[in-house]
Amino acid sequence: MELRQLNTFVTVAKFNNFTKAAAYLGYSQSSVTSQIQLLEKELEVHLFDRIGKNIFLTHEGEKLLAYSKQIIKLCDEAKNSITASNELEGTITIGASESLCTLRLPLLFKEFHQRYPAVKMILKMASCNESQTLLRENEIDVAFVISSKICTSEFISDLEFPEPAALLAIPGHPLSFKRHIFPEDITPYTVILSQRGCSYRSTFEKNLEETGVFPKYIMEAGSIQAIKQLTISGIGITLLPRIAVEDELNRNLLVELDWAGTSFDLVTQMLYHKDKWVSPALKAFLDLAKETMKH
Repeated sequence: MELRQLNTFVTVAKFNNFTKAAAYLGYSQSSVTSQIQLLEKELEVHLFDRIGKNIFLTHEGEKLLAYSKQIIKLCDEAKNSITASNELEGTITIGASESLCTLRLPLLFKEFHQRYPAVKMILKMASCNESQTLLRENEIDVAFVISSKICTSEFISDLEFPEPAALLAIPGHPLSFKRHIFPEDITPYTVILSQRGCSYRSTFEKNLEETGVFPKYIMEAGSIQAIKQLTISGIGITLLPRIAVEDELNRNLLVELDWAGTSFDLVTQMLYHKDKWVSPALKAFLDLAKETMKH
């Protein structure tokens, strides 16, 4: 196997099309086809099913794809690590939830860029579940997530701290006059939540399911800002990390309800895969995150 063949294979898998892959790589289509055929011959497997004009990865192709991405990424990291320069260089790809991207991480990114201007940072917005998948596929180097504590030997958690969640409504909402809010109290009202896959939505729904309580209606919104504006408009109540609504609480646009149900127990964690090679640039980033994000 040659690195060029693996890169071609990954590109074909990305586009599911030999012609598009050839155009992207600047090769002729016959060259792309030849590289894939040589790879299949060497491995003695079919990497793609060719059905009509469409191609699909086989089971063996899926396995090779995961390894190929790691090999290509390691080669890039090796080139960066041995570059003839005293200045720290390289690329770090970071996955993070929307709330962390906008509230906790900007200062970290600014400080890191000031210290290491030659290191390129790529940010991918991703839910907790998406970030874990991206870590497994080596698509990102490190992830920042808000969720119930992730305890698995698959990931290293170098930084974690409690992330309080708040049940919110507008001032004057009927629930704002109750001393304690139990799960059954929310059943008559619309609950505005983030899309499925969001960790704090999953935690909230799990708590309700355990008590057999379901709200009258669930409205989904695609961003925290949209959720806040819909709640401020009086459409319903919502659950968000408290850090995301501190300004609205201070301005009395929203009020925090006294939730008496099961605690949400959310934490912010910084995760990377146990098998990840920690480059000098990544190590500097991890160290700075632990330094600047102490809770």
